Amino acid sequence: MQKLNELFSGGGDVEGTNDSFLEDGSEGLCSLSTTQRMYGFAASLAAGLLLMFLSMIVFAIPIKFALLFTFGNVLAIGSTAFLMGPEQQINMMLDPVRFYATSIYAGCVLLALICALLIHSKILTVIAILCETCALIWYSLSYIPFARRMVSEIMIRLCDTEL
Repeated sequence: MQKLNELFSGGGDVEGTNDSFLEDGSEGLCSLSTTQRMYGFAASLAAGLLLMFLSMIVFAIPIKFALLFTFGNVLAIGSTAFLMGPEQQINMMLDPVRFYATSIYAGCVLLALICALLIHSKILTVIAILCETCALIWYSLSYIPFARRMVSEIMIRLCDTEL
């Protein structure tokens, strides 16, 4: 666990300070140890991936598929809150670089749930899930430097009709 702390903190301790990425913001009412954070992250991520896998089994029933897939996505993204804390997670999601991607993803999640639970339309649910998946990919690309620009340029080149 010490090696993991050193990895996230960017190296060894400097003059006895032990501030690492996993230990930032651990004071307060809901403080967790580094080990507890890792277990929480792993459990939440595993539950999210399991729900997404189970959603593939019920793919023929779009409403159940949408519910399992959407809750799996939310659990998988929320799992990183165990690593950095919920406040830091929200701050990163609302960062100006990824604010629009976060908003579109949250809107697509809400739209998928509305289509599945309230409207009960299979076609709208499948369209909402496709939009949610695209929004999740675009949101995830915001964490990789220059990834969104590169994907945009590739898509422009692939979809360009001028020869």
